Amino acid sequence: MTTRFVSRAITGLLLAGASLSCGGGKAGYDATGTFEATEILVSSEATGKILHLNVEEGQLLQAGAPLGIVDTMQLSLKKRQLEASRAAVTSRRADVVKQVAATGQQVAAAKTERQRFEQLVKMNAANQKQVDDIDAQIAVLERQQAAQEATLEEHNKSVAAESAAIEIQIAQVVDQLQKCRIASPVTGTALVKYAEAGEIAVAGKPLFKVADMERLFLRAYVSSARLSRVKLGQSARLFSEYGDDGIKEYAGRVVWISDKAEFTPKSVQTRDERANQVYAIKIATRNDGWLRIGMYGEVIFGEE
Repeated sequence: MTTRFVSRAITGLLLAGASLSCGGGKAGYDATGTFEATEILVSSEATGKILHLNVEEGQLLQAGAPLGIVDTMQLSLKKRQLEASRAAVTSRRADVVKQVAATGQQVAAAKTERQRFEQLVKMNAANQKQVDDIDAQIAVLERQQAAQEATLEEHNKSVAAESAAIEIQIAQVVDQLQKCRIASPVTGTALVKYAEAGEIAVAGKPLFKVADMERLFLRAYVSSARLSRVKLGQSARLFSEYGDDGIKEYAGRVVWISDKAEFTPKSVQTRDERANQVYAIKIATRNDGWLRIGMYGEVIFGEE
């Protein structure tokens, strides 16, 4: 018995089993449709010359892995300029303790002098007016010290605000630099490449299209009469034909049911061909590497 004969025999058994399980319809299937994937159009987030773009159609891309870069020279220079401005602004920050130290020493010296004159007053070697004069001098010095501290604190607040504004600008440039790096947002297969190294990228310009080929969906259509037998989360058996190699079966689960009816697409057949309107559904399945986007598939819903 040849391999092809065995394959055809298995195919016949699958078709027979499908027919028995559903009774009627084309080969006993509940619905037919085509396989599709979640496709993501990756666009440039920056404007500039594409220095390199290492993407080839059919290539497996890893999420976040670097694939290319847009020219960053001007942004790098701007970042260096802002960092220099930040350093210049920071250098203007005042050392409050050092700058009021001289006035503080004058206050301390005046208080020491007051204590000496208090002793002299007790010994009747000095009069109270001299002590009062020193108290007035101390009060003036303390007000001067407080005013200096307040002025310096306000100056430092202004410097801090200016420095914070520059920090925000630096963060913006860093974000723009990050957006110059090209990467795939998901792990998947590159389907189409739209740009090449050396071209000018513009923000929003498509660079390539990627799709997660490990998790595919069969988009099928069921009539309103059969819709009552389908629900979200319901298990299903998917079948895909591979020519002489027979039919392969995949386990699936209903993940989406349209809430609006539509007219039957010309390329789709439903189990009840007399129905004028059908509902679209999606059945998710794991791809073993044989399924392709656009391939036709059939479905038999599980009894749940």
